[in-house]
Amino acid sequence: MNNSLENLAEKTPLLGVNIDHVATLRQARGVDYPSPLAAMLVSEQAGADGITIHLREDRRHIQDADVYEIAKQVTTRLNLEMAATDEMLAIACEVQPFWVCLVPEKRAELTTEGGLDVAGQVKWLADYINKLQAAGIKVSLFIDPTETQINAAVACKADAIELHTGAYAEKGLADDSNGQNAELSRIKHAVSYAQQADSQLLINAGHGLTRDNVKAIAQIAGIYELNIGHALIADAVFVGLAQAIADMKAAMQ
Repeated sequence: MNNSLENLAEKTPLLGVNIDHVATLRQARGVDYPSPLAAMLVSEQAGADGITIHLREDRRHIQDADVYEIAKQVTTRLNLEMAATDEMLAIACEVQPFWVCLVPEKRAELTTEGGLDVAGQVKWLADYINKLQAAGIKVSLFIDPTETQINAAVACKADAIELHTGAYAEKGLADDSNGQNAELSRIKHAVSYAQQADSQLLINAGHGLTRDNVKAIAQIAGIYELNIGHALIADAVFVGLAQAIADMKAAMQ
């Protein structure tokens, strides 16, 4: 799989499909369906450029077996979101996903509430990232779009960052157009700053993106990939997963 910076010249970012909430639906009833593996296969056939799954410490949706099954059959790129713990390091090194995205994790949260505080733990994260890279795994850091966190990510020698777009999405849901435009400007500045800080750093984005708000983010020059999950699975309830992915890719154009 060629993941060079040549793709950054493309107008539209790649689409990584997060299938966590297929597992959320399964776990709600404690049965074996719907299958995240089946969702992965449909997603790839529908044009997903990558598959994202988050193995949480409390195993609230994706389970260990899902990770191993999906890793074995994925034909695009597997992005494994996880907390920076010893347990997750061991699993990642065994599973060998193409990407690991390190995220903050709190047991009480419904979903990830903010970016990872890389600046507050540079030495620890640099060592952790080095272990993953030594195992042949590329590492991304899910961070808020600030210069401080970008500088820390560069200092840690991460391969990529994923800019948290949650505040941008929330302002839109609140019909706060001024606030949303301010957050959009903040994300644009972060992309530009990251490009200057490290020209080899891949810049991804995600969280809270929908068909209604994705276009402005997708048009930011320099973003490599958008990772989207909840909105896709929500749309899939009404139109099916393949159509939801097609609609999202169209909205990104």
